[in-house]
Amino acid sequence: MGIFRKRPLNKESYLTFITEYKSIMFKIAYGYLSSEADAMEAVDEAVYLGYANMKQLKEPEYLKTWLTRILINECHKILRSRKRVIVSGEVPETRSDDTRISMSLRSAVEELPEALKEIIILRYFADYSVKDTAAFLDLPQGTVATRTKKALELLKEDLISMEGGIRHESI
Repeated sequence: MGIFRKRPLNKESYLTFITEYKSIMFKIAYGYLSSEADAMEAVDEAVYLGYANMKQLKEPEYLKTWLTRILINECHKILRSRKRVIVSGEVPETRSDDTRISMSLRSAVEELPEALKEIIILRYFADYSVKDTAAFLDLPQGTVATRTKKALELLKEDLISMEGGIRHESI
């Protein structure tokens, strides 16, 4: 985030940041939404809202955290709107590059409680550290570390079960 050290946030610095950060934003949105089209819509809306409300950001060095929070809120908004839509029998979209993950893993992540799912998406889909994840979710770092461990344990158990293994209570 060195582009904001001495300069206030303006159109050029915002666009420079977006150019560097958009692929990570897409990974986060895709992790939440499991749909390329919805993820692109969420990123577009977050970029627009960030630009439209740029003057509300008092400290430019927090742009990444602020914009990630906007993106997460947009993802939640899309997820809420999905619940009101009647599901058709269409096959879900998949991607062939690095955002594609196995169907069993996708299913296991979807089954996690929302608080654990958010952490897995930010930590492993977007490759954020515990510190950054804690900042994005406004949680203590210890809570993020504990939830990460718990989520990974649940994922391991679910994946073993899905693959025909035996669940074991001490996993």
